[in-house]
Amino acid sequence: MNEIIKMSRRDFIKTGAILGGGLILACHVPFGRRAEAAGKTIFAPNAFLRIGSDDSVTVIVNKSEMGQGVYTSLPMLVAEELACDWRKVRAVASPVAPEYNHTQFGPIMVTGGSTSVRSEWERLSKAGAAAREMLVAAAAQAWKVEPSACRAENGVVLGPDNKRLSYGKLAARAAKLPVPQNPPLKNPKNRNILGKPLHRLDSPAKINGTALFGIDVHVPGMLTAVIARPPVFGATLKGFDADKASKLPGVRDVVAIKAGVAVVADDFWLAKQGRDLLEVTWDEGEWAGLSTPKMREEYARLAATPGLVARKDGQAPAELNKAVKRLEAEYEVPYLAHATMEPLNCFVDLKPDRCLIRTGSQFQTVDRNAAAREAGLKPEQVTLETTFLGGGFGRRACPASDFVLEAVQVAKMVKKPVKVIRTREDDMRAGFYRPMWYDRIAGGLDATGNPVAWQHTIVGQSIIAGTPFESAMVKNGVDGTSVEGASDIPYSIPNILVDLHTTKNGVPVLWWRSVGHSHNAFVVESFLDELAHAAGKDPYQYRRALLAGHPRHLRVLDTVAQKAGWDSPLPKGTGRGIAVHESFGSFVAQVAEVSLEPDGQARVKRVVCAIDCGRIVNPDTIAAQMESGIVFGLSAALYGAITLKDGRVEQGNFNDYQVVRMYATPEIEVHIIPSDDPPGGVGEPGVPPIAPAVANALFAASGARVRSLPMTPEKVKAALARK
Repeated sequence: MNEIIKMSRRDFIKTGAILGGGLILACHVPFGRRAEAAGKTIFAPNAFLRIGSDDSVTVIVNKSEMGQGVYTSLPMLVAEELACDWRKVRAVASPVAPEYNHTQFGPIMVTGGSTSVRSEWERLSKAGAAAREMLVAAAAQAWKVEPSACRAENGVVLGPDNKRLSYGKLAARAAKLPVPQNPPLKNPKNRNILGKPLHRLDSPAKINGTALFGIDVHVPGMLTAVIARPPVFGATLKGFDADKASKLPGVRDVVAIKAGVAVVADDFWLAKQGRDLLEVTWDEGEWAGLSTPKMREEYARLAATPGLVARKDGQAPAELNKAVKRLEAEYEVPYLAHATMEPLNCFVDLKPDRCLIRTGSQFQTVDRNAAAREAGLKPEQVTLETTFLGGGFGRRACPASDFVLEAVQVAKMVKKPVKVIRTREDDMRAGFYRPMWYDRIAGGLDATGNPVAWQHTIVGQSIIAGTPFESAMVKNGVDGTSVEGASDIPYSIPNILVDLHTTKNGVPVLWWRSVGHSHNAFVVESFLDELAHAAGKDPYQYRRALLAGHPRHLRVLDTVAQKAGWDSPLPKGTGRGIAVHESFGSFVAQVAEVSLEPDGQARVKRVVCAIDCGRIVNPDTIAAQMESGIVFGLSAALYGAITLKDGRVEQGNFNDYQVVRMYATPEIEVHIIPSDDPPGGVGEPGVPPIAPAVANALFAASGARVRSLPMTPEKVKAALARK
């Protein structure tokens, strides 16, 4: 399960399972390309499926496995149509090649946007179906009968008179047959793998310790490097004294690179000790005075002025002035770190004519090409092998390829295989972040309490500006990821205005699990709750009335309310809050039950979640991802904040950037709604609704309306004082 393909694309195509008399199937759409190798017909150039003579079925997975379950869900798509024995299926990471590019995002190999299943459903289903048809045709040929007289089932082809041949015995013959152009797919009623809770294929390796993460990579003669990084964003190196570090036994070199000063040693601990002994001076540059309070003041000033229009329906400002009741509020959320459990790392073995990289990447094509430019090589001279990722959340899909480039830079200097490892403090204090946001929002109600106008101004940095994606994703100055979840609210409000101020400063920003939805859902769903209470209406029923034309929103909303017992009594001091949000093609509603501790800490006791993600692959994976998203989002809602003082990030590790511990994890229930709609994502949609659900529940429990995340005891007490 933890296998990495340690060969070039050319060697992979030439060998694969051919040496065992197997079948490699190219499953790019359209089908039909094939090549000859080793005297046997194989399908090239892109192989997603390998069937061995031992009946093994290997699915080549072009998505990074970082805990979300793609090493199981994607093989399930193939296995369903292949009609193979699931016990014989395994998954391996694909090499980086055009054949494995994303089907929706253009000519790059990338894992992100909760698109793994959505983007590969058709391609992998057809791959399995084509192989099945070829195996059936091979058996029919062997038995001299019509293919219609045969059928595939559980890894064998069955024919007349109880004849049967396993896939392994048919593979070599099938490899010589033409590839079906449009293989028929199963009737959904006849599926026997999709929709079932199958155990994950990567679990055994992760349990027994054989799973290979980037930080586990080791080769003979390898060195390890730790880098002294600028304390301020944009600072540059003035000089350093490496005398003390160089005298430490095991330290092999100290070199200046673009990222800072790298101490290279026999192992990580020696490299870190050497790094800590360095005496480095920096030119701190223009951002040395950057601070969170100053940024907040500037953001608040901008929020009071019109921005670039992201959505305009009707005349919101005018209708707000005519409304029977008008509400205004300001919301804010801080910078957030990705805080992956496995710190960033990258192994590089650089030769004059080739380069080998082993790392946990979400952005293989971008990282490989950046490494090639840095090394002075062509992309095809760089082999990037994807290991397991100990968490990603977007951090390992960085357009700057920062952690890969710095490893190549060190390898160029030391001319030996080297692995660069960041401490958690390194990445938390000198990494990339979810932007800080400040929102001003206003709503107007008519005499019946229904909203007639909605005006929402958003202030924050763009994660797309300055990247290769700017031309496609920034329109008329508006970064779509900044306003997603706000500019497309589904509620029936006749007058809506959403505008945006895009700020600039030295803090590097990047997508973070659920991207713009992570902050906009909090603002939208919290403020809608404010409107419901101002109207004197039940927050659940208020949403229902405004979502009359949105059946999928209503299904999850009604399901979560029913499963949570929305109208049932709660203990004194406990409140329920509700939120519903669409993101990444899926619809999620959550109800949180929250009480308030004497010290002002919000205690989340229970979370009920309903999701409609369209067609289901593995319900266990869906439930796990909802639970994961809820805990991830809850960590940010209750504790998460990156703050700056004198240009420096104040947090460094889990002691001051807290995540939800087991003792504080609520009871979580996940309810999956059956659907025949196209598949949606599940890796990110569980995150956006949790913060507003908790904030709304806290208000129901205590009357404290907290509009600034995280919901610290100090902020809760301040909100109580404002009641």
